[in-house]
Amino acid sequence: MSVSQLERFGHHLILGISGTTLSDDDKRALSELKPIGVIFFAKNFRQGTHYQVWLEAFKELIDQVRQYAERDSMFLTLDHEGGSVIRTPLPIARFPHAFLLGTLAIEVAKATALELKSLGINVSWSPVADIFSNPENPVIGPRAFGTTAQTAAQGACDYYLGLKESGIKGCAKHFPGHGDTSQDSHIELPRLNLTVEDLRSRELIPFQALIEQQIPMIMTAHILFPQIDAVPATLSKLILNDILRKELKFEGVIVSDDLDMKAVSDMFMKSGTVAKAFNAGCDLFIVSRNINSSSLERTYAIAQDFSVSLDNGSLDESVVAAAKARIDKLLEVTPQYIVHSLDEETLLRHAKLAIACNL
Repeated sequence: MSVSQLERFGHHLILGISGTTLSDDDKRALSELKPIGVIFFAKNFRQGTHYQVWLEAFKELIDQVRQYAERDSMFLTLDHEGGSVIRTPLPIARFPHAFLLGTLAIEVAKATALELKSLGINVSWSPVADIFSNPENPVIGPRAFGTTAQTAAQGACDYYLGLKESGIKGCAKHFPGHGDTSQDSHIELPRLNLTVEDLRSRELIPFQALIEQQIPMIMTAHILFPQIDAVPATLSKLILNDILRKELKFEGVIVSDDLDMKAVSDMFMKSGTVAKAFNAGCDLFIVSRNINSSSLERTYAIAQDFSVSLDNGSLDESVVAAAKARIDKLLEVTPQYIVHSLDEETLLRHAKLAIACNL
């Protein structure tokens, strides 16, 4: 595969980094694939050290990422919802799950955005637009803002507007709705026997509200809806194109949930799968190297599949060009932040706000 083809796929890739410093594999992937963005996890922060120590180490990591990717502008992203989904060490605030934020959602989002900007982060994989409709759900639950479509929509919109006002790009997840599942897509492929009408009456309502607020990114759910299509939502043209693009009129960037998740990881090792995802409507792909594969083998296999699909015509150049145009348009308006420490007064105010959310 030519370097140009590798780099072309990189323009649609959010890649995970292996640790607090770049490994040889990281350097190779950044240099050859030149991903448009990276996703950070707890493993990328020096845990158990003083604030200034871990912050400086993280700054050096970002500087190295830019250097090897040869990109001044990148999506520097973090899963940072609150509750159990917090990757950063203290003194970054420990805000609770979305379900507990209530009327403080917009204020919490503004404080969160301020902290993310201080880390050089410009994209938060939030808000969760799912509905806490199934108390047995092992993966969403209180990560959602409400138990009804209306409360989930209100909380998600408040949170997104707080991020937006403070300069962080948000992403609604997980389309068309993960709240009613009883399986965890990190481990297996969930199935939901919902019809399109069922989705319209409940699951789609928070996403519609966020689209009306011009949310720039929406993340797919690795869920099978057998009443709607025979493939998971991430690969479904009926769900991503017909419903999300045409019916809900979303014009922003569609990003896949992590391709390393067991729900779809085996599928993406089969030739033609990445073409199906592009053709369905995906613009951007996350490969975290965090769940079942820290090596680069899977990442390069997906890049190879992309190249082969272009060569054999199963992936049309116009589809890739349209996806690239949406990504470029978003990147142009995504700020690039300098890592810096926050003063004690700000950190204390955020800590008090986190406590207030639990009262």
